[in-house]
Amino acid sequence: MTELAASDFRPAQRHIRLDTILRLRWLAVLGQLAAIFIVAQGLEFNVEIVPCVSIIALSAALNLALQTVSNPLQRLEPMQAAGLLALNIVELAGLLFFTGGLQNPFSFLFLAPVLISATALPARFTFGLGVLAVACASVLFFFHLPLPWDSDDPLVLPPIYLVGVWLSIALAIGVTSLYSFQVTEEARKLADALAATELVLTREQHLTQLDGLAAAAAHELGTPLATIFLISRELEKTVKEPNFAADLKTLREQTQRCRDILSKITQLSSTGAPFDRMKLSELIEEVVAPHRDFGVDIKVRIAVAIVAEPVGSRNPAILYGVGNIVENAVDFARTTVEVNAWWNKDTIELVISDDGPGIPPDILNRIGEPYLSRRRSKDEGGGLGLGVFIARTLLERTGAKVSFTNRTFPDHGAVVQITWPRDRFEAIETFEETIG
Repeated sequence: MTELAASDFRPAQRHIRLDTILRLRWLAVLGQLAAIFIVAQGLEFNVEIVPCVSIIALSAALNLALQTVSNPLQRLEPMQAAGLLALNIVELAGLLFFTGGLQNPFSFLFLAPVLISATALPARFTFGLGVLAVACASVLFFFHLPLPWDSDDPLVLPPIYLVGVWLSIALAIGVTSLYSFQVTEEARKLADALAATELVLTREQHLTQLDGLAAAAAHELGTPLATIFLISRELEKTVKEPNFAADLKTLREQTQRCRDILSKITQLSSTGAPFDRMKLSELIEEVVAPHRDFGVDIKVRIAVAIVAEPVGSRNPAILYGVGNIVENAVDFARTTVEVNAWWNKDTIELVISDDGPGIPPDILNRIGEPYLSRRRSKDEGGGLGLGVFIARTLLERTGAKVSFTNRTFPDHGAVVQITWPRDRFEAIETFEETIG
């Protein structure tokens, strides 16, 4: 019931498919050709058609080359994807140079490649693309050909307006990219953390299946071992040769030892099955027992109530979730961890507290989010900060409400309160329903 190590689970790397980039580039090519055709033929403005079409043709030729040489379904490395997005920015800057610079309303398309990077690439590449886009916009502020317009009534925009356009482009790139990156990063972390949760539950399911196999093996081996035991005991009574009698005695004793071992396996398997029913006090003791030998005094208090003690399923999600919280309490406690439980006809409440430093105020309201950890692991690998997130997710899937607080001053330490509706706790749930 420990946190996942980095070797057990690694978050997915960020990659963009080449096909995605190519689709966006083809869309840009078609849009640029349509814009030039409308301006030149529909509005009859004077456009530098040859250089603009040349830039678009080079972009289309690169798209064709990439589709021919590479597999469109391959996932690009971040550096490769950033390079293609940077090329989009440079191509757009070239087209804007021949069509009015920042006076061209399409100058805001500088934002598109940076936004794509913010949602799919690491932050350093997004920052680099943002700087490139702002640099291109800055160059176009000073150097560009006139905006295609009616020659009889040319459009002249004041410099202060162009400064506002440049500033709006820079701010839009910064703000929207930062927001998109933050939203995407949180979604990615949540997806990775949920995947880690499913990994934990899958391991629990494998252990449950092994329990069933152990019980079946014990049952099948029980009959032949019993036969060997009976025959060896009868032979031991009839054989008078001391050496043979000693060997038969050893055979009988070892057979009995095998029967005892199989009996223990059967008992462990029967108590480990996910359909077993157990009292709340038994569940608490099973969770607490592995942590009693770490130099921390664990005090368990069960409140006396008129209502009968709750009896629920031996649910792996509950065992893992409560066990992880108890383990954290033991890790951070100075001397004592308290586990208090009480119930009535409607509610079951479990409170786990310690006398450690408590939860830092800056993360108290965020506790339970994925990848949020202040722990300094003893080993080099460390953890991923997923333990509390997984525990909270598993417990909430069983119907529990989990809250984190600190003890009231002058006392110190963390307090975790877990509350179930009694009918939900006592309901029989299969393991598959828990992870579904």
